[in-house]
Amino acid sequence: MKVKKITPVLLVEEIEPVLPFWLDRLGFTRAIEVPGAEKLAFVAFQKDSVEVMYQTYESVERDAPPAMAAAARKGPTYLYLEVDSLDDILGAMKDVEKVMPERTAFYGMREFAVQDPAGHFITFAQPAVPPEH
Repeated sequence: MKVKKITPVLLVEEIEPVLPFWLDRLGFTRAIEVPGAEKLAFVAFQKDSVEVMYQTYESVERDAPPAMAAAARKGPTYLYLEVDSLDDILGAMKDVEKVMPERTAFYGMREFAVQDPAGHFITFAQPAVPPEH
């Protein structure tokens, strides 16, 4: 078996508040967009080979089997994104509250975390530069 792609799905009350976060701050594009009755039902954002999807609780509760729908509102989700320039992401998030300040973790990653407008936690990380001897 070959896995071709994995797409995390973050569930939200409404999608519109997260659009600027992914499109404007992080430079993703809308790969898929499905309208609901009045607002978006789900949207997939893509940048290079990375994709993340947001879907409304209403959409999940309407379309999913009962056991899945019952679990829909138990979030939030935690995402861990490794990036090539943490400084660029820090600049894009300069006015966003850091829920985890920038640090170098014991496993060698320089990282920080924010919450998206829907309340999901997103950690951005880059391998730390090893000290020169």
